[in-house]
Amino acid sequence: MPARRDVDGSVSVPAFYGAELRWKREAAGLTLKETVEGSYFGETYLSEIEHGKRRMPVELACHVDRLLKTDGYFERRCADVRRARRAGHADYFGRILDAEQHATTIEEWSPTVVPGLLQTPAYARMMVLAMFPLAPDEEVDERVNGRIERARLFEDDHKSPMCWAILHESLLRHPVLPPEGMAEQLDHIAALVRRRRIIVQILPWNCGPHPFMVGTAKIMTFVDAPPLFYTESLHTGDTIDDPALVAAYRKSYDLLRAAAQPPEASLGILQAAAEDYRNGKQPG
Repeated sequence: MPARRDVDGSVSVPAFYGAELRWKREAAGLTLKETVEGSYFGETYLSEIEHGKRRMPVELACHVDRLLKTDGYFERRCADVRRARRAGHADYFGRILDAEQHATTIEEWSPTVVPGLLQTPAYARMMVLAMFPLAPDEEVDERVNGRIERARLFEDDHKSPMCWAILHESLLRHPVLPPEGMAEQLDHIAALVRRRRIIVQILPWNCGPHPFMVGTAKIMTFVDAPPLFYTESLHTGDTIDDPALVAAYRKSYDLLRAAAQPPEASLGILQAAAEDYRNGKQPG
């Protein structure tokens, strides 16, 4: 039996349970490849879990428990890891927070609010205060910092995912900040487009009926795991990994994309709206 590798669980809960998984796997004499056989996940995915770099999804935890005969240990520990990774975020967002860091593509539809990945600190703070008007300053700061920290994935040109956002034109016209703040927010999105970090399309306000008239959408794909679909309302979020349902949402998203303005025209709309705010005008 291999020597047990002790990890300080107070430093990193994911690392603690990852090390435990590796010890159990090696004690059973199984390779990474043998362990993931019969699941939807790849060897790299499992290796990153063992090194504390990735959260274990419940379905993989159940698979590992059956294989290693650990009596539901890793399934029960999933909640501990999820809580450890969600500082500044709602509990239901834990799986998506982890998934964003490993996605190869992120496609998002936002009809009323700038997506969290694209928000400036001022915009994020206004959104947090709108949802939690009585929250103490330290909680507001934690939530704002959590949103801004997510956007670090745009800083690495080689590892960042391909991001595609469809925004409803009405959110450009809805000034949730003073004019200078709105100009800064739209300039920030336009700068990401010009740097070729994201692709943005604007859905015209008068486009008529379209898919996703209700709800938000976030679709993520991965090299070594099944795709995920996520939708969110005020205080809840739902992550879907059923292949048939994800495929259905994928078709609806593609239809929505077809109804939106092309990327180049959309960039012009963003820049014109930012300029209007700078000049004290209401866009549109």
